[in-house]
Amino acid sequence: MSNEFSVFSPQPSASLVLCAFFLDLLLGDPRWFPHPVVLIGRGISLGEGTLRRLAKFKTAELLAGAMLAVVIPVSAFVAVDFIIKLTSHLHQWTGWFAAVFFGYTTIAAKSLYQEPLKVAAMLDAKNLDGARNELSCLVGRDTSSLDEKGITRALLETVAENTSDGVIAPLFYLAIGGPPLAMAYKAINTLDSMVGYKNEKYLYFGRASARLDDIANYIPARITAILLAVAAFILRKDWRRAWRITLRDSGNHPSPNSGYPEAAVAGALGRRLGGLSYYGGMPSNKPFIGDDAGEFQVRDVREAGRLMLMTSALMVLISIVVLSIWGQRCV
Repeated sequence: MSNEFSVFSPQPSASLVLCAFFLDLLLGDPRWFPHPVVLIGRGISLGEGTLRRLAKFKTAELLAGAMLAVVIPVSAFVAVDFIIKLTSHLHQWTGWFAAVFFGYTTIAAKSLYQEPLKVAAMLDAKNLDGARNELSCLVGRDTSSLDEKGITRALLETVAENTSDGVIAPLFYLAIGGPPLAMAYKAINTLDSMVGYKNEKYLYFGRASARLDDIANYIPARITAILLAVAAFILRKDWRRAWRITLRDSGNHPSPNSGYPEAAVAGALGRRLGGLSYYGGMPSNKPFIGDDAGEFQVRDVREAGRLMLMTSALMVLISIVVLSIWGQRCV
């Protein structure tokens, strides 16, 4: 294979990661767009309905849920890999564009920056009901009774957590396994968001999906925390406290992974996350993350978004360097 063709190969490459990331910054996630994750979600719903009819007791629910947790990510991987290979047979450029397209659809940096700012703008305009309604599209907690402080805290927590889940993890898997692996990760993440709950309905059926998501996010969450501290240094935030709070409070979360990015953001901005929230009317009192160094401000949302973008840029830069060096060694 020539060097020229390898540059435009749909396999992991520096140019693929860079183009996918910039395409996300350019286009974001238009609501009219037929997103692959929507198809994944429909597949999960269809699979759940089919498998639940066969699962009549707890052990059967565990097995059925485990089957769904395997079939959906494998199907996503195979489908994307097949499409890229098929288009590559037509021409190397069509394969390249297909790879960039699928890579782009796994990244959510632009929407993660813009959507919280819409809520923040409503808070600035003193439109509390509008902010609560818009926030309900972004988080799983109950929002109808949240005040400005509660809304801001929810936004900071979702930006922090999704910096890992929505940006760094997809970039990580895009860099090591190309678009098929990145899409398989998105399938795992979507499974967790749809069935990975610890309630009566999903306690057994969703257990495998939740555990698989924990495994898939283990490394990316820790990379995210490190890069957030570096981003805090670049943006002249409190990077020392970001690092200290990460080391101290990253375990103060029900998730084995979400505490890492939340602790880094809490430290960098000098805010205390966690505490009481309600989900479906049921209270959830999470341990605190961070020091109570100041009152929540609406501008914190923009600062969290800037941290997310800088962290994303750092991850892209690292991916480009590593993949460029790796590509030179393989030539």
